[in-house]
Amino acid sequence: MNVFTRNELKTLMEKSKGPCVSIFMPTLRGGAQSQQNPIRFKNLLREAEERLVAAGLRSSEAKELLEPAQKLLLDGPFWRQSDGIALFLSPKSYRYYRLPFDFEELLVVGDRFNVKPLLRLPATAVRFYILALSQNKVRLFEGANQRINEIDLELEGIPQSLAEVLKYEDVEKQRHAHSGVPGTAIFHGHTIADDAKMNILRYFQQIDRGLKDLLRDRQVPLLLAGVSYFFSIYREANSYPYLVQEGIEGNPDRMEVEDLYERAWAIVKPHFFKAQQEAVDLYRQLAGTGRTSNDVEEIVRAAYYGRIDILFVAAGQHFWGTFDPVSNEVRMHTGSDHGSDDLLDLAAVHTILNGGVVYAVEPDRMPDNRALAAVFRY
Repeated sequence: MNVFTRNELKTLMEKSKGPCVSIFMPTLRGGAQSQQNPIRFKNLLREAEERLVAAGLRSSEAKELLEPAQKLLLDGPFWRQSDGIALFLSPKSYRYYRLPFDFEELLVVGDRFNVKPLLRLPATAVRFYILALSQNKVRLFEGANQRINEIDLELEGIPQSLAEVLKYEDVEKQRHAHSGVPGTAIFHGHTIADDAKMNILRYFQQIDRGLKDLLRDRQVPLLLAGVSYFFSIYREANSYPYLVQEGIEGNPDRMEVEDLYERAWAIVKPHFFKAQQEAVDLYRQLAGTGRTSNDVEEIVRAAYYGRIDILFVAAGQHFWGTFDPVSNEVRMHTGSDHGSDDLLDLAAVHTILNGGVVYAVEPDRMPDNRALAAVFRY
């Protein structure tokens, strides 16, 4: 499963050269119910084939395009592992995601992928890192999609243990001693025989340097997991601006990964709900100043040209139509025929690609009770 991030969205859009098939299907877990999943998916693939043919493909071309998805029909465990799937197929792309929430069944065949249901994933607005620290091990986890994934640090230039750092420094000390370089017993103003705290500080400084490239341009909270006295030492070494003050106390080497996620989520959850509420408050504060709108046509145009700072989208709703950037014209359609776009999805995609923030929320929690609501940058 891919973790849905802004980069994933960009990848989908870059490969969004029609014909594109987007499938969202809730799945049933456990027992006899799960046996219905591949049957329902097969029916969706049959309907996708019919729509592709109606859009101008030959039957053989439609079957070839859908062939990668057909293989999932034989993967029994796949259908028992999530609350639903999102699948994207085009001549140049095949990607799927397991979804951890309820949503409506949706099939869209068009000139680009439809991704709006994915915007409810925590990865788009709720994502965080956990840096698990011990003297024997360093691990970095990404929390997203109500799941936790470990990130491979072997290629990031990050030391794997305190012993590795001290071993390297011992080699450097001996090299300088044999070369006759004066002051070889000094390291950043301290003696090599400094106390354990300075050793740990050097260890954490190397970790921080190794994380710089990995976390560059990420506005994502980073939580520490470790024994409590590590926290103040790591903050002294830290240069990442989104380090969370509160951490997960205890030896992370003895914690289950799922426990790490649950304890981290309890810490960051209030932060994310606060950010969304602050966005709603800002929308209401700016209402009537020209900096907000709930008009679909105006918002679609503004999203395309990068004017939107914050966008609220009603989950599960659709406005079908087209947008012509040449004429700047938005046209509403009555259905999702080939050639129609979900204009809510279009606005969300361009808002994200242009650096804005999108909140996909339940319709009854939308500002002004409309399908779209936006705060403009100018």
